Amino acid sequence: MNQGPQNDWFEKDFYKVLGVSSDASDADIKKAYRKLARKYHPDQNPGDEKAEAKFKEVGQAHQVLSDPESREQYDQVRQMGRGARFTAGSGGPGGGGFEDIFSGLFNQGGGGGGGARYRTTAAGGDVPPDLADLLGGFGGGFGGGGFGGSPYGGPAPGPVKGGDYKASTTLSFTEAVQGASVKLNMPGGKPLTVRTPVGVKDGQKVRIKGKGKPGPNGGEAGDLILTVKVEPHPLFTRDGDNLRMELPVSFDEAALGAEVSVPTLGGAPVRVKIPAGTPSGRVLRVRGKGVAGKKSTGDLLVTVEISVPKDLPESAREAVQAYREATNGTDPREGLAERARRA
Repeated sequence: MNQGPQNDWFEKDFYKVLGVSSDASDADIKKAYRKLARKYHPDQNPGDEKAEAKFKEVGQAHQVLSDPESREQYDQVRQMGRGARFTAGSGGPGGGGFEDIFSGLFNQGGGGGGGARYRTTAAGGDVPPDLADLLGGFGGGFGGGGFGGSPYGGPAPGPVKGGDYKASTTLSFTEAVQGASVKLNMPGGKPLTVRTPVGVKDGQKVRIKGKGKPGPNGGEAGDLILTVKVEPHPLFTRDGDNLRMELPVSFDEAALGAEVSVPTLGGAPVRVKIPAGTPSGRVLRVRGKGVAGKKSTGDLLVTVEISVPKDLPESAREAVQAYREATNGTDPREGLAERARRA
């Protein structure tokens, strides 16, 4: 019997071929494929049979992983392969080999089957079909008893971990920094409340163990993969575990020095000293007012921004004019042209 592509899936790790993880995004898979395809393209390696073989292997991996449905099928086949091995061949009553079963399920033109598509919708995303469950339903057609009573004569497949559910949620900036409780609607309408980690970042994936699909044959349940989107804050931005903000100060505060009130995220304001002669752009550090990490808490980094008023009252204008006359001859741009020529 001619063994179809699914037989190869037990043996070939297409993720490893492309050098990506099994949870890589579509964009990462495409990027890895393009890089390797350029590297091993026959035009770049004339007469190199190893490079040509690698080019074909990379193309096969991309063909399977770039299509969402074939990737789901591949993941399920690989998952089953960890618990048992099957080979194509003649069966007993009523069946060909394992390849025939795949042909019917995946509409590959092999054995019987209507070419049906199997898909389950989860909270926030698609869940791969549990291929082990589907194949178990063919036991009656082979004399009953599922794979344990099949004509293949081998033992029943071992425990297999269940598939993962995928979901997404959106948090405010403060919720992401401090942690939040998120209520999700799981398949079947059952609600699930999960707690996001303190300091979760935009785009981060959080894995909740054991909240996925039940595992076939007594295997452990899969996981819930929660993707977190974080809304921007009008004042603060993140820099690792540090928070950043811009602090407007007046000219006299920067020139003469001052102590000003600075807001913090979700807490009381703190007093910060502005040293005399502070230029615009200087960064002042407020320790311990950033994001709480596993081992320590980040800082609040305050960038001084000197505020220039648009409209001055006459008395203030006269004072500024007096300042200009008092500092006549002082050039803040002295040496600037010379430094430019050195470059």
